[in-house]
Amino acid sequence: MTALLMRPIVRRLHYAWIIVAVTFLVVVVTAGVRATPSVLIVPLEQEFHWSRATISLAVGINLLLYGAIGPIAAAVMDRFGARRTMTLALVTTTAGVALTSLMSQPWQLILLWGIVVGLSTGFIGAYLAAFIAARWFRTREGLVVGILTAANAAGQLVFLPTMAALATHAGWRMMSLVLAGTVMVFLPVLVLFMRDRPEDLGLAAYGSDSRSGPAAVPAGNPVAVAFRALGAAVRSRDFWLIAGGYFVCGATTNGLIGTHLIPACVDHGLSEVAGAGLLAATGVFALVGGTVSGWLSDRCDNRLLLFSYYGLRGLSLLYLPFAFDMSVYGLSVFSTVYGLDWIASAPPTVRLLSGVVGAQRIGIMVAWITVIHQIGSASAAYLAGVLRITFGTYIEAFITSGILLIAAAVMVLFIGAGRNSRGQETVAPAAL
Repeated sequence: MTALLMRPIVRRLHYAWIIVAVTFLVVVVTAGVRATPSVLIVPLEQEFHWSRATISLAVGINLLLYGAIGPIAAAVMDRFGARRTMTLALVTTTAGVALTSLMSQPWQLILLWGIVVGLSTGFIGAYLAAFIAARWFRTREGLVVGILTAANAAGQLVFLPTMAALATHAGWRMMSLVLAGTVMVFLPVLVLFMRDRPEDLGLAAYGSDSRSGPAAVPAGNPVAVAFRALGAAVRSRDFWLIAGGYFVCGATTNGLIGTHLIPACVDHGLSEVAGAGLLAATGVFALVGGTVSGWLSDRCDNRLLLFSYYGLRGLSLLYLPFAFDMSVYGLSVFSTVYGLDWIASAPPTVRLLSGVVGAQRIGIMVAWITVIHQIGSASAAYLAGVLRITFGTYIEAFITSGILLIAAAVMVLFIGAGRNSRGQETVAPAAL
């Protein structure tokens, strides 16, 4: 009887939501891999006596390449399909992480974590949420972007405390091997359930009534396609306003907090596990904030959403240096406010960008602004390490980042000045 009752529900479930679920799992795993360097900083300092600036350089290269490969990755995925591209990326990530356990020189850290892991995880980068939403959905795109963006926070939440505990009790080499094995576990799920386009299954995109045959494979060199899309976008002032805000976003999230919050906690007498727990708690609120932001981006003025998110994040970073000297509640307040804003900026950014470049090019163009986002991330990851060595504290990095965010909050209000720039579409109600 239960099976009979479930059949109509299963029939009503559009395969697009299966794609969202599979993509969510893959992004969770790759986000966990990308969050791991923050756990490695202190153990590598203690064992090899490498400077924090040297380790931060490897992390910075990772963040830079993660973003830089995005436009080409989006074009390659458009040409050769999501399943093949994502599968190859996960296999390469597994190899890079597993080989980490054998390293003993700084150049090996730069090669493996900086280059190999940076490039491979970049193929499952921030552009993927917009890519999946544009290809499989005609309504609820903002919600889908919010869910898939929140997967990054979920990966941080799931992996950081576990990896920190493993690094502390079993060593960073064992942690690397366990992480590589975890990535491999998800490969069969990707191969079995991922599909490239709804047309491959004889389906229309979710929210669309029109069905068509298998879509034509895009012609042309993927690199040329990516650069042609960029060439068309850079003529728009709104593109640069959006990209400028995203640069600051990257500098103040992955680059600063994602890389240096755990070492900053250690500087103030907390353990690595406690610091990872704080970062994971931030991920809980980021998961909620990203999902809710996706829902709001389908309904609200996205400029005002970005203004709120950047402004509140900036205030939280200005508050952070004082939170370390308060009771446990001081860091809890930071974790809550910063976490809700961490990835909430992605859905309104995608919706605004879609209004500038069009839905057909949104995947590649999100990849391009992610390049700018990751340049900000890489710069902050390295410079925060340099500031820590120079001044013996992270206060200067936190304060500077807070001021930049407040400036970005004001800047995004000028997107589409003089015209309607809500960057949103009328959302028709649709059932799962």
